[in-house]
Amino acid sequence: MTTRTDELHSADGGRVTITDVARSVGVSVATVSKVVNGRYGVAPSTIARVQAAIDELGYETSLVARSMRGQSTANIGVLVSEFESYSAELLKGISEAIAGTGYGLLAYAGRRDDVTESGWERRSLSRLARTLFDGAIVVTPSTLITGSFGIPIVAVDPHSGPEGPHTVDSDNRTGAHLATEHLLALGHRRIGLLGGRDDLESARMRETGWREALDAAGIAPDAALIRVVGYRADLAEQAARELLSMPAGERPTAIFAANDRSALPVLDVAAEFGIRVPEDLSVIGYDDIPEAATASPPLTTIAQPLHEMGSAALTMVLDLLHGRETERHLRLPTRLVERSTTGPAPAEA
Repeated sequence: MTTRTDELHSADGGRVTITDVARSVGVSVATVSKVVNGRYGVAPSTIARVQAAIDELGYETSLVARSMRGQSTANIGVLVSEFESYSAELLKGISEAIAGTGYGLLAYAGRRDDVTESGWERRSLSRLARTLFDGAIVVTPSTLITGSFGIPIVAVDPHSGPEGPHTVDSDNRTGAHLATEHLLALGHRRIGLLGGRDDLESARMRETGWREALDAAGIAPDAALIRVVGYRADLAEQAARELLSMPAGERPTAIFAANDRSALPVLDVAAEFGIRVPEDLSVIGYDDIPEAATASPPLTTIAQPLHEMGSAALTMVLDLLHGRETERHLRLPTRLVERSTTGPAPAEA
């Protein structure tokens, strides 16, 4: 083999190019191109030398160039509005499931300047589909994904519910019902709600589950105890201040927050106000992100199987890529995780 150790780098010290490979082996760029693209006309011994040089140099062909030639990128894209605890847990599940499949993973965040514009998913898919990845998982898409982007697409917890592309979500309605039933069983009757986003189907289902559990217990939901905080921690903190500033006989003895990011600020505000959790106030969240277990006190919550949801979405995309039969809508169960922020309702003064 003619490759020399001092030639195993690009001429300028940067990204290795096809010219660097050709130079190191002593063949033309056209010959290396034939080897890379699996074309005929190259002797087996030369193919072996070129492939060995590619391995040693760490040469990678351009994904864009490969896609323009109609070849697979061998990548699955994951599109999220932002990288936060929920999407990170989904990504972990996707990453674990992709091992051994022969595909790589590209994660892309559509948020710009702290604002997630409606429709970012469709614009991103238009730019990136078939150029950087062969299939896509879109996390909580804000609009219905319609039309053809030339690749299989799976939506995780879409705003519009199980319409449009193939979908993976969890049983939000039952999860919220479980949370509320847990509080009712502890004797709570004034149960506040920190609701999610009005435009998100899962948030609507969580409010529905909360209302249905109260109705089943013969308790009319109290509008004074409801705040819509859009899954935002800052709005949840403001809402907690409003609810916990109410007179003792009127304020909620328990709060169900539609996600953990909304529940955690309630613990901070309660501590600031001298309200004990769970002796004076019970708090329950939703999602079971890692921060829930490390909160002070550890947060009781409804667990979504986020890793399993990510893994299932990846499997669904690969099934679609390879023409295999797959479910159009997969809904996974939720469960109660009881920790230290829920307890018996305080005795009335």
